[in-house]
Amino acid sequence: MTVFTCNDDFESIMTCIYDAWASKRGHDNVKLLKGPVVQPDLFCEYIHVEPDAHKTEMVVRSIRNKISEEAYVHIFYASLSNAPDALDTIYRFLILGFAYGRKVMSMLSYPPVIRTMELRRNVGNEAHFFREFVRFNAIEGKVYVSHIEPKNNVLMPVAEHFQDRMPSEHWIIMDDNRKIAAIHPVNQDFYLQFLTDEEAKSLSKTEEYQDEYTKLWITFFDTIGIEQRKNPACQRNMFPIWMRKHVTEFMRK
Repeated sequence: MTVFTCNDDFESIMTCIYDAWASKRGHDNVKLLKGPVVQPDLFCEYIHVEPDAHKTEMVVRSIRNKISEEAYVHIFYASLSNAPDALDTIYRFLILGFAYGRKVMSMLSYPPVIRTMELRRNVGNEAHFFREFVRFNAIEGKVYVSHIEPKNNVLMPVAEHFQDRMPSEHWIIMDDNRKIAAIHPVNQDFYLQFLTDEEAKSLSKTEEYQDEYTKLWITFFDTIGIEQRKNPACQRNMFPIWMRKHVTEFMRK
């Protein structure tokens, strides 16, 4: 068994799929994993793949032309999943997709198809949560900074939402787990930036700032609550505790 590994970003994932397919070792004889691999199998050959923009473009174009745009959206969201089987599932989905074309989207009796849709739904739901729960701190009235710690790599779809909502503001949304920041200059497209440990540590201090609206928001949150209808169990279901770490109304000092 040959195991192709890559970093956890879209370009690396598409390149890994390209190299595994082009290796001609047989689909049943290859497996794809996001690195790093913690416990390598003694009897497997491991090949780490570096990202390649040209290979990525060819894979994406093939998916869109030979399968469908809908399939590409599902694959893109599935690629953001932190599930251990996400990359290999995408590969198995593409084997079917290139064989059956757009019909693959209705082939729900095939495990790779239904699993890809499960991954897409899971990532989409988490991105939706964070679009609602992101809280910004205004730093000296010049730039808005927010921190999130998602399970899946949902920074890009979350940032796309705020680019549409806040186009005329400087803002940064930082994924503390992955040390990646979405940086949005005024009236420009946002871009993703990998952060050094020092940069991540420096940005973490932005949560210590409190602008004039911080206390107003907390007061509003407390005021609209109806004590007789307080339901912590329902609140945890709608707003899981692990998502509250960087949310203003739950960060009481």
